[in-house]
Amino acid sequence: MSAEAPAAAETARPRRIGLPGWIEYGLIPLANLAAAFLVAGLVVLFVGENPLEAVQILVWGAVGYGEGIGFTLFYATNFMMTGLAVAVAFHAGLFNIGGEGQAYIGGLGVALAALALDRFVPWWVTFPVALLAAPVFGAAWALIPAWLQAKRGSHIVITTIMFNFIAAALMVWLLVDHLSPAGSMQPESRTFEAGGTLPKLGSLFSAIGLDIGGAPVNVTLFVALAACVVVYYLIWRTRLGYEIRTVGFNPTAAAYAGISPVKITIVAMLISGALAGIMALNPVMGDQHRLQIDFVSGAGFVGIAVALMGRTHPIGVVLASILFGMLYQGGAELAFEIPSISRDMIVVIQGLVILFAGALENMFRPGLTRGYAVWSALREPPAAGTKGGG
Repeated sequence: MSAEAPAAAETARPRRIGLPGWIEYGLIPLANLAAAFLVAGLVVLFVGENPLEAVQILVWGAVGYGEGIGFTLFYATNFMMTGLAVAVAFHAGLFNIGGEGQAYIGGLGVALAALALDRFVPWWVTFPVALLAAPVFGAAWALIPAWLQAKRGSHIVITTIMFNFIAAALMVWLLVDHLSPAGSMQPESRTFEAGGTLPKLGSLFSAIGLDIGGAPVNVTLFVALAACVVVYYLIWRTRLGYEIRTVGFNPTAAAYAGISPVKITIVAMLISGALAGIMALNPVMGDQHRLQIDFVSGAGFVGIAVALMGRTHPIGVVLASILFGMLYQGGAELAFEIPSISRDMIVVIQGLVILFAGALENMFRPGLTRGYAVWSALREPPAAGTKGGG
């Protein structure tokens, strides 16, 4: 074979086209979202309502007035934390669907800190203690599934979802038999005093001319945004983050390079559980001011869709969290304004977004990849040897 043959063969071999960030993180999620809303519009049309009017009410209810914006940001805060929790585990090749239980147990840590300190110190003293207790409790709840996966090969999906049910049962037992006030028939702790409640952001929004009314958005919003920055730095700017991504991409190659998949599995799950645990600050200290049954309200599962739609990147997680916050708040407004579109119908719409963002998130990728390959080929300058008459 001549020396030119390998070069010719390499030239003839089709190149694998990598998608740029604006397609990977922008166009693909938007296409999935558009498809979800198109199907949702058909569902609304099927029940005899105008889809365009429904969308208008939904958007107005979410961002059309101050209180709606406040509630949207409140829900988005929950989803940021659980979305980050799923994203960190996903980078390590782990599918942590135990955010619900980890947030539940994180709430126990928050409540214990508030109940112990709220009568003696101001909120700004209780807050850092709760901010430490929440991730510690959440990480502790993620430790056993992490150890079982790393050491015994138990599938992380099975163990984490089982631990969700165990956390729910544990919380019922604690609230009914130990944490509820004497004589109370409600499965909840006592209401926190002022030292155990987080300040709302009403005055901050008022400074920019926005009245959020009774919306419970509070300082936990800044904690969630700070967590996004920390996660970005951790995953893409530290050695540990590199090891997490390496194990997630190829555990065999990582082990060959001297990275311990066992260690990274446990560490990534501890970080993931800690992030889910921090989510509990928002509803427990920021809104309800007590520990209640089912305060997580499905945010752990929504975090899965948020992480997938956000492409497991903190910026994408923030945008997807705001989207789902809009769906929650705007959906409540839509169900109120158009009674024929019930709350169950809103859940269907949310489920369609989760379906297209999660299970069908690669549906448009092949077509976009082919289109980008053709566009790239048309933009490439002709080879040097093709000019002229030879």
